[in-house]
Amino acid sequence: MTRVVREKGLPVSELNIKKTAIRLLGTKLVSTEVHYIQRTLGAKASQQEIDNNVIAVRKMPWASIVEPD
Repeated sequence: MTRVVREKGLPVSELNIKKTAIRLLGTKLVSTEVHYIQRTLGAKASQQEIDNNVIAVRKMPWASIVEPD
């Protein structure tokens, strides 16, 4: 019998994103980066998904992060 392990979904809140950034990067993200991650992930995501997006957002060109007016 195969067991399926599912990661618990966490709220993709500003606080969770900021804590993840400090843990992984040692620095805070600016609000534009936080809002981009929230738009990308939606309301809930696994910790691994949040981690991956926090790392990726710092490597992205600014023009792709900023929401067009």
